[in-house]
Amino acid sequence: QVQLVESGGGLVQAGDSLRLSCVASGDTFEQDSLGWFRQSPGKERKFVASITWSGNTLYADSVKGRFAISRDNPKKTTYLQMNSLKPEDTGVYYCGVNFGGSFKDQKNFIWWGQGTQVTVSS
Repeated sequence: QVQLVESGGGLVQAGDSLRLSCVASGDTFEQDSLGWFRQSPGKERKFVASITWSGNTLYADSVKGRFAISRDNPKKTTYLQMNSLKPEDTGVYYCGVNFGGSFKDQKNFIWWGQGTQVTVSS
């Protein structure tokens, strides 16, 4: 079993930047592919970005060019650098481990963390 802990959220203004972190426990991090999802009240989690064990990345169209996902295997941490934030980026951000299938479908992820709140004011 893997435990994930997200951090780095906060209240910012439109145009600001934040960097989210997701620290993993366990011994399989180097072999794991991970993803970040955003959830707004009353809505399902939506795909934001993913990174495979080999470093390949994928982004939602809405964040391309503004967000960057990365990983630091010795620290068992994945990061989401968020630049030029917009009010529509507001939500709780979760990271999860992909167990196979499409990275854009939350059903293919397990071991979710508790999430970190990001609020972007206009």
